[in-house]
Amino acid sequence: MFKKIERIEIFVFERARNASYLGDLGNGEFALGEHHIVRLFNGTVYPRMDRSVVLRLVDSDGAEGWGETYGLVAPGIVAELVRDLLGPYLKMLDPARPDEIWDKLYELQRVRGYWGGYLADTLAALDIALWDLYARSRGESLQSALGHSGAGELPAYVSGLPESTKAGRLALARDWQARGFDRLKIPVSHTDNGDVAAEFDSLRTGLGEQQHIALDLHWTCTADEAIALAATLTPHDPWFIEAPVAAEDIDAQLAVGEGIACPLALGEEWRTSWDYRPRRRAAKIVQPEMGHTGVTQFMRIASMASEQGAAVMPHATIGLGIFANASFRAALAVGAEAHEFQHTIYPANASLLDGAASCEQGRFAIPDTPGHGVRPNTDGMAHLTPMMTL
Repeated sequence: MFKKIERIEIFVFERARNASYLGDLGNGEFALGEHHIVRLFNGTVYPRMDRSVVLRLVDSDGAEGWGETYGLVAPGIVAELVRDLLGPYLKMLDPARPDEIWDKLYELQRVRGYWGGYLADTLAALDIALWDLYARSRGESLQSALGHSGAGELPAYVSGLPESTKAGRLALARDWQARGFDRLKIPVSHTDNGDVAAEFDSLRTGLGEQQHIALDLHWTCTADEAIALAATLTPHDPWFIEAPVAAEDIDAQLAVGEGIACPLALGEEWRTSWDYRPRRRAAKIVQPEMGHTGVTQFMRIASMASEQGAAVMPHATIGLGIFANASFRAALAVGAEAHEFQHTIYPANASLLDGAASCEQGRFAIPDTPGHGVRPNTDGMAHLTPMMTL
C-alpha cells in the first residue's frame, strides 16, 4: 500500500515590491484595482506586488512537499480547481510517480479543450510539490532525481535595467558587469521612446564586445516589424530576441525564426510540450517557465529542445521563489545554457526561504540538498495567507 496524500494546504503569497521590473507607470498607463497595472506598450496587466499561489502537500507519514504557481490574477481560481477537481483525485494516486500523476490529472479535462491556462498552472504547483516530496522521500536533491548528481552552478543573466534614462541604464549595466555578470536582457520598454537601436548602441559601446545583450520585445511587433528591427540590430550583435510577436501567432513566430540572423527565444507562456511542438522550427532558444510547466513538462520541453538542437534558458517570473528554485535545479539537470535572474525580485523574496540558491558573480550556486531545497521561513510564512485546506 502506498503512502497517500492526506492534506493539501493552499496559500496566497503577497508582498509589497520595492522596485518594478518595468519601472514606474508611464504616460497613459493606469492602475486596475488595488493589485494590477495595465502597461501601455503592450496592453498587458502586470501586478503591483509580488503575488503567487503556494501549496503544501502532506502524506500519510507526515512528509511534505511544497509547490508554487502564478497568482498574479485571480489566485482563487487555482484554489477552486484543487478543491473541486484535482485534489480529490490526487489523494487517490501514488505520489511516488509525479510524471504519471501529471498525465492523469491533465487527462481529466483534455477532451473538453482545457489544455493550458489556470488548469495547467494548478497542475504545475501540484507537480512541483509532488517532485519535492518524491525527491525528499528518497533523500536526494531534485536535480539528482532528474539525472544530475551533486551540487552545481548555473550561468545567470541579468534581466531588466529599470532606470529612466539611457545613462542610468548603462550605469546599472556596468555595475552588474563589474559584479561578474556578462549576460544581460533588456525589455523594449527600457528604451528612450522605443529607440532600440540607440539603446543597443549605448550598451554595446559602454559594455564592450564580450557582453551578451538580448532584447525582450514583449509581443509588440508584427513579423515584418520584428525582422526589420533585428536587421538594424545586427551590427550590435544581439544575443537573442525574445517574444517579438503575438504569443498565439505560430505563423508569425515561424516567419521571424526564419527571417532573423540572431536566435529567436520563445516559451515563457508555454504550459506543455504540446505548445512547443508546432514552434520547434522557430525557437533556437526555449524558455520554459517553471510556474507554468511544473517539473514534468519542463523536462519534456527540454528533452524536445535537445532533439531539435535548441538551447534551454528558463524564464523566471514573480513569486516567493519556490518554483524559481525548482527551475534552477531542473535547469542544472538538463544542462541549460543560462537562467534568467530577476534581480529586482529574486534576492528579496529568496530571503523568505530557507535553503534558497544564491546568485553571485554571474552564477546561481545550487546546493545538493533534498528536494528543490527550499521551505518558507518564519518571515516567509508571515506573507502566506491560508486560502483552503483539503
